[in-house]
Amino acid sequence: MPQPKHARDSITVMTEMVLPNDTNTLNNLMGGRLLHFMDIAAAIAAQKHSNRIVVTASVDNVSFAEPIRLGNIVTMKAQVTRAFSSSMEVFIEVWAEDIPAGIRVSTNSAFYTFVAVDQSGRPIEVPAVIPQTDEEKNRYESALRRRQLRLVLAGRMNAQDAKELREYLKV
Repeated sequence: MPQPKHARDSITVMTEMVLPNDTNTLNNLMGGRLLHFMDIAAAIAAQKHSNRIVVTASVDNVSFAEPIRLGNIVTMKAQVTRAFSSSMEVFIEVWAEDIPAGIRVSTNSAFYTFVAVDQSGRPIEVPAVIPQTDEEKNRYESALRRRQLRLVLAGRMNAQDAKELREYLKV
């Protein structure tokens, strides 16, 4: 079994500038392009944690709270919240910054799930996560419920078997 790693060791910060080719006809960053940026940043965090090739397994709800405009700087911060046998949950936050105006706003956040694979593409065991800060501990504790919800929604787990999720929802 791989040695556990601190959650902070996976922190990945990625920055991009929104260029004309990234925008829609309103000069806002296209949603698909933002998802592309987010997937890369989250994958890097998962790779840092697992030291393995990773593949995207799922992306939770992504809401577009604020438009990101042409010329803005987009900063993404990703961190592994919890690891299971071969999968890892990664939390990612996104901010847009208009540097000349001195404005920085939170625009998005999401949970991604990645699976570590070997050279043949088969899932491989990953290190456990050691959360240290209160925020890391909260995300770590709630990750099991989010995982159970993902599995139930994907039809890979019976809702009756999602014990922690059912206790949380009091059903």
